[in-house]
Order: sequence, then C-alpha cells, then structure tokens
Amino acid sequence: MRETANPAYIVEAVRTPIGRGHAEKGMFRDIHPADLLGRAYLAAIARAGIDAARIDNVIAGCAHQVGQQASGITRTAWLMKGLPITTGATTVDVRCGSGQQAVNYAALTIEGGINDVVLAGGVEHMGRVGFRANEGSQAAYGAAFPPELHDRYPLVPQGVGAELIADQWGLTRDDLDAFAVRSNARAAAATESGAFAREIFAVETGEGPADKDQGIRPGTSMQSLAGLKPAFRENGRITAGNSSQMSDGAAALLLASGAAAKDLGLKPRARIVDQVVVGVDPVTMLTGPIPSTRKLLARNGLTIADIGAFEVNEAFASVPLSWEREFSPDPERVNPRGGAIALGHPLGCTGARLMTTLLHYLEDTDRELGIVTMCCGGGLGTATLIQRV
Repeated sequence: MRETANPAYIVEAVRTPIGRGHAEKGMFRDIHPADLLGRAYLAAIARAGIDAARIDNVIAGCAHQVGQQASGITRTAWLMKGLPITTGATTVDVRCGSGQQAVNYAALTIEGGINDVVLAGGVEHMGRVGFRANEGSQAAYGAAFPPELHDRYPLVPQGVGAELIADQWGLTRDDLDAFAVRSNARAAAATESGAFAREIFAVETGEGPADKDQGIRPGTSMQSLAGLKPAFRENGRITAGNSSQMSDGAAALLLASGAAAKDLGLKPRARIVDQVVVGVDPVTMLTGPIPSTRKLLARNGLTIADIGAFEVNEAFASVPLSWEREFSPDPERVNPRGGAIALGHPLGCTGARLMTTLLHYLEDTDRELGIVTMCCGGGLGTATLIQRV
C-alpha cells in the first residue's frame, strides 16, 4: 500500500443526524446551513479536546454554493461560532463528492507538510438551498453549461443517467427496489442497535434535541415500493423509493500529522492511505465509482477481498448495484449500515458522512481497511482508502 513520509491521520469524526430536506417537515428547517456546519465543527473540536487555535485550516464541501450557502460557507460557519479568525478556510465543490474531497485535500496538505492539523467536512441544507435555488441563479445570471458543451455531449439529468446505467448492467426494477429495501432495513437496524450513536452528535432544534436520522423508512417493502411511479423516464425503473433523498446535514473530521497528534495528545484512529478522482462519460455520468475503485485497488496492490468495508454512495440504486456487478464483493461489506436511499443525501456533506460512518464501522467490527467511493455530477468518480491504526 501507498506510504508517505508524513501520513495524515483521522483523529475525530462526527456528523449531525440527517434531516429531511423539506422546508416544513425537515427537523433542521429553522437552522441556517452555516449554523449546522458550525455545530459540526464545535462537536469535532470538543470531542477531540483540542484548542481550536491549533487548527491550521478548515476545508468543507458544499455542492450548491448559492443563497444561504454562498460566499464561503466554510469561513462563515467558523466565524459565527466565535472560532479563531486566524484559521484559514476553503470551500470545495466536486458536486456530490465535495465533502469527501474536502477530507482528501486536508490529508494532502498534511502529507505535503503545509498544515499540521486540519478540520475537514461538508454541509448541504437542501430544505433551504435545493436544486431550484441553483436553477434560479442560472435563470438570473446565465446557464452553467454553455452551448459548446451541449454540442459535444448530449447531456441528460442525473436520473436519466441512472436509467442508462440500469440499461447497461441489465438491472431490473425488482433489483433496484430490493436494494432500497436492504438499505432501509440496514439503516433501521443500525439505529435501533445504537450503532450510529458514537458518530452522531445531538443537534438542538426548536422541538428539542435531534439525534436520529429522519429519513429512514423501516417498513419499506417490495410491495410498498412497487406502487411508486418512475420518476425520470416513462416505463423506467428509477423511482423516489430507490433513489437518494433530498436532505440536510453536516459532518466534520479532524485530521493531524503523526507529530502533531503526539504533541497535542490526540489519538490517531485511521490513516488516509490513498485517494483518486477520475472522469467518466458525462452522459451516463454516475459510473465513476467503478474505475475509481479499480484504480485505487491497483495502485495499492489490493483486491476487493482485502477491504473490510465499502461505502458506495447510493445516489440511485443502479449506482452501487452496477458497482457490485463489476466487483462481486461480499454484499455484507457494502454499505453495512444502509446508505443514502435510507439515510438521505445532503450533497456536500455526504462524502464526509460516509467517511465518518466507515471509520466507526471499522472500529466496531475490528476491521482494518475501508473504501469510500462516490459518483459525482459531470461524470466524476472519487475513491478514498483508509486504514485503521
């Protein structure tokens, strides 16, 4: 496996519970997105027991940087919580992989000797800043994709891309719905057993503390999903039930060099071993986890069987299912505590949330290696390999 002279270690990882991205029913509807991210900062700092002044930089992901999430939400969240003004801040946009890339970039700055301690994470409040906010900004200021791009690629919405993936891998509606049932059942079981308790910090809301994910549907069955209509294509297979939910949430991970961890009395929990970002066809768009995983494994001399657990983001059920068709992993190692179909997908937060969940799962089951991989808008795939220490 890849070795570096100055490894980056995860020393703390926390997340909010995931709320529904609904202006009226979402449990975080009265909380500003910067406030939500700031609370994740404070939770990570408090659990680590570190003086915030020792943090060199904070890097966070956010996919829709408009409205309440505009103007450098990473810095806004830091300052509004009264944290040191001397700490640098960067906001990352790699679409759905933004939170994961924030962690990856934090690790790179440590490996390169630029920073010693970095707080990384992500946020998305889709109840306040959803897809329509992004569309509205383009209506006012111009389209993000100029005609030349459309001339080169017959771009389609992500849901249509998910349908094209189902076509390519021969996935049936039953395949997709069965995966959705599995996701909800695993997430419900993890909640009931308390498996999420260590990674979640309670968020005070106007209705009291929230400490459980809001979107899980424990009673999801093949029968209940069968009644849902296709969402993106007539006679299609992708429905609201086998797609990720629009959600609100934030996550934060504290990373440090080995020397800084020793100096500050922090316990290294996992090493960021390697990371990749790859490009894929921007039309089908969502196949990135396949080549990114393949590249990560090859670079580190590993096979699928060597990995203790995988978090493959469930943007749509066809994404992890096509990934499974390619690699034939032990299905018990793939999203063992459910995924975005059940828990929700607050875009810029999700990659950091996946990293947080993976770390805790590896610790709880005494496994060594784990991979987070995601599909991202525009035809990108991200993958990160971590190793418990």
